Amino acid sequence: MYVLLSAIAFVMLFPLLWLISTSLKSPAENIFQSPPQLLPSQPTFQNFVTVWQSKPFGQYLFNSTVVAVVTVSLNLLFCSLAAYPLARLNFRGRDLIFASIISTIMIPFQIVMIPLYILTVQLGLKNTYLGVIFPGIASAFGIFLLRQAFQGVPKELEEAARIDGCSELGLWWNVMLPAVRPALVTLAIFVFIGSWSDFLWPLIVLDREEYYTLPLGVATLAGTFSLDWRLIAAGSVISIAPVLLFFLLMQRYIVPTDTGSGVKG
Repeated sequence: MYVLLSAIAFVMLFPLLWLISTSLKSPAENIFQSPPQLLPSQPTFQNFVTVWQSKPFGQYLFNSTVVAVVTVSLNLLFCSLAAYPLARLNFRGRDLIFASIISTIMIPFQIVMIPLYILTVQLGLKNTYLGVIFPGIASAFGIFLLRQAFQGVPKELEEAARIDGCSELGLWWNVMLPAVRPALVTLAIFVFIGSWSDFLWPLIVLDREEYYTLPLGVATLAGTFSLDWRLIAAGSVISIAPVLLFFLLMQRYIVPTDTGSGVKG
């Protein structure tokens, strides 16, 4: 079983390993040789230096960080605020509202792309951070995920908080959010990866290089270096490194939370 799992893991990780290997190869090495050579014979970091000096990758990195962090924060806020009443409050039309929200998952982004662009321009958000963040401040998937998590919280915790005089917002903030922390972390990871790697929407709404995110910056390398795959691979490694770091830092929080530990019986 371990051998089989290791083989599957190697197959899944091979593109990433090949990307890192290509970024470390010197110009004297043939990256298209057969059979392929995974380990560089003359590893060098000059490709990273060349890429970093040729383009403002520091600015690209800053732009992507701002966009991803704000998008994650707003997504967690608005999705949790929408999911809480859909999961814990009884009101007329609740199921219809939830079904309407879930149905939007079936609508491809390309269909709403032009109306979103027109609205973004009319609001004066073109070539701004907020213009890039605007479509991602909430998602139907996030509302669905958090609603399911809220429904798993024992009602006894909610009733105890109400007896102590906790308001609805206080209940949401002090009881519900800590109880569904693994779901919040899971949603944060998904939103961060999606926002960080998004290429189409920033390409549409940005035409000033000082606001470019890392995917747009990496795309400019193809013309700058006439498809020098070593340098493009180096730029790609710079782009995906923060995503891997974010996942490694957050994965330990993706564990079941014993929300019923304070409930007797």
